[in-house]
Amino acid sequence: MNNSAPELSALFRSDSQGEILACVLLNPDQAFTIADLARMTGTSYASTHREAQRLVRVGVVTERRVGRHHQLSADSASPAYESLRQLLLLSYGPMTVIPRVLGTIGGIDDVYIYGSWAARRMGEPGSPPQDIDVLVVGDPPRRALHEAAEEAGRALGREVNIRAVSAASWASATDSFLRTLHTRPLVRLHIDKPSA
Repeated sequence: MNNSAPELSALFRSDSQGEILACVLLNPDQAFTIADLARMTGTSYASTHREAQRLVRVGVVTERRVGRHHQLSADSASPAYESLRQLLLLSYGPMTVIPRVLGTIGGIDDVYIYGSWAARRMGEPGSPPQDIDVLVVGDPPRRALHEAAEEAGRALGREVNIRAVSAASWASATDSFLRTLHTRPLVRLHIDKPSA
């Protein structure tokens, strides 16, 4: 187990804790099972379950049983809710907000965060990120990407820069920018494809 404090926010015990909190608190109108949260954060089921139980005990997350599953949702009435939500937007928000705003856009094959935010998330020390750099691989409509960047920027309270490249360009990495990205920290985001 990694006991070092996360570079994105040393106030959280681990990146897993921050990501689980972000999933739940930044989507207050949704309920999640432990399996949902484990899949979305890439954390083991057992670790996600332990973290979820801690959050329920602290009172920032509520739990209700639906059939055989326990569903977790944000407790927006908690005195800590709004302050935690603001902190999560700054630190782990990009992994929740960006997939949400890009999820309705067709033509996207992959999405990565790169730059200083990705470097901090991958444990490289440095100053806090001032903006969020996003690489979209595929052939989505440029206007939709521009609108998504603005929406994500408003939600996150910082500039979001989205750059799109074709799948062929990303795979071949013939220009120096893409070659450099292949050697630097990248955080791949899970985007649910829009329904046809």
